[in-house]
Amino acid sequence: MVLATIVGVNILAFLALFFAIFAIATSGSVKSVTEKSILSIRLEGVVEERSSEDIYTSLGWEELNLGLDDILKSIRAAKDDDLIEGILLEPGAVSCGVASLTEIRDALADFRTSGKFVYAYSGAYTQGAYYMSSVADSVFLNPSGTVDWRGLAYQGLFYKRLLEKVGVEMQVIKVGTYKSFTEQYTNEKMSDANREQAAALVGDLWTVLANSVSSSRNIPIAMLQTAADSMLSLQPADSVLALNMVDKLAYRDEVLNSIRQRMGLSKEDKIPSISTVDYAEGLVDNEEGDQVAVVYAVGEIDNGNTDGIQSVKLSKELLKLADDKDVKAVVLRVNSPGGSAYGSEQIWHAVEVLKQNKTVVVSMGDYAASGGYYISCGADAIVANPTTMTGSIGIFGVIPNVGPLAEKIGVDYDVVKTSEGADFPRVIASMTPVQQRRIQQYVNNGYELFTKRCSDGRQMNPDDLEKIAQGRVWSGSRALQIGLADTLGTLNDAIELAANMSNLSTYYIKEYPEKKSLWESFTEKTPSLGVRMFAPKEFERERKAIEQALNLEVLQAAMPMTIKIE
Repeated sequence: MVLATIVGVNILAFLALFFAIFAIATSGSVKSVTEKSILSIRLEGVVEERSSEDIYTSLGWEELNLGLDDILKSIRAAKDDDLIEGILLEPGAVSCGVASLTEIRDALADFRTSGKFVYAYSGAYTQGAYYMSSVADSVFLNPSGTVDWRGLAYQGLFYKRLLEKVGVEMQVIKVGTYKSFTEQYTNEKMSDANREQAAALVGDLWTVLANSVSSSRNIPIAMLQTAADSMLSLQPADSVLALNMVDKLAYRDEVLNSIRQRMGLSKEDKIPSISTVDYAEGLVDNEEGDQVAVVYAVGEIDNGNTDGIQSVKLSKELLKLADDKDVKAVVLRVNSPGGSAYGSEQIWHAVEVLKQNKTVVVSMGDYAASGGYYISCGADAIVANPTTMTGSIGIFGVIPNVGPLAEKIGVDYDVVKTSEGADFPRVIASMTPVQQRRIQQYVNNGYELFTKRCSDGRQMNPDDLEKIAQGRVWSGSRALQIGLADTLGTLNDAIELAANMSNLSTYYIKEYPEKKSLWESFTEKTPSLGVRMFAPKEFERERKAIEQALNLEVLQAAMPMTIKIE
């Protein structure tokens, strides 16, 4: 009886979701822009590389994910659209990688060269939102509002003592002095090497942010540093105005009146506006000339994460493009902290095959590190953002041993085996000395292959590469200096470079893989819908962490840190 009730509830829930999705999918219509309009950019939630129709966000179970592709496409198109007179940027609680923020900021600066205006308004500028908004013609702050400007910090959590109390030993095998991902399991604080690379990285990123704001707002760097030290977000709005970080304290209706004045409208006139999502939907792609394919490689590589990079699918996509006569050049857009070393090798191979017939240029997003750099290193050219986190050329493996926990709760372990490695990996006992030597050699071999791919791809002497490898993470600006990248720029710069390298006079852009529809998102995630319906939203991060840990491959090429400005 109980089983029948549970099944019945699940069927009803499924049907309810099905009709909800059908209603969502059939309710929309493309909106058109009218004369004397503004492009409204309201940034809330998470900014991802690509927009997507997702079942969880459509049903309100997750934060709305904005697409960087739609935002940039809209800004660039609006620059040359006679119907668009300006942009109103209204950032809220937006979570975004530093390189993505930089791309939006650069696009806004380019938009302003048309003579059109950009106004920014918020009641609470996050640090990233302010960095992006500071390029506007006028920056408005609500009289009761705040600007968060406090500098950057890398904070790590360490679980060594907790694991000891629980009775779990994390058996770590790695290559690379700076490969610090595993320190969370083995240390109580950062190693000297990790502290060194973290300090250099946040220092590089902070320099970009501070210099950019200083240039746009005409504020001395020393004054911006003082503002950061004073915890500006806790200061009254008048203090922000006195520092010239904003142009005026105003309520939203007053900002709209300023826009009306700029556009020559009366106070009674409604300001026509269109959102980036609606505007992007109405844009018609031009398919004249040769095709430049933009292939997105976003997220962790394999590791059981359906939202990340699946090496089999991405490799198949790249090999298919190699035989496509319509495609003359390929830009591989990489935004990945790495993951499976095996999966990274498969994608590297596909890039090598693709290079035989096409020009391949890599465009680096927020992250292109470890496995993300592995799949990038063989390209004909690498374009990094100054704030990209890249490099991290190193390998590690982690095998948990729950033997101490088993002993605590009264579980004993014994084994009969036919060979030394028959019980490997020994998750309920420590590895034997022979197994330790074998797995260390396995990791060493993985590191040697990784560094060979990099030295061959970048045409660097192996000894010179070793000096900048060792698992160290570099900023994009440093990567250019040490030879891990060829130039600094945006995705659009990478596309232009690929076209020039292929001698294309006229070309159009086509993106791969095709975006998933709402229905595809629904069918792909149906198995986890029951869990999502009844699991508290507050535990979503923990659920994902557990899911990732259960699917983690032994040999990993993953970066040790992630930094987002919120």
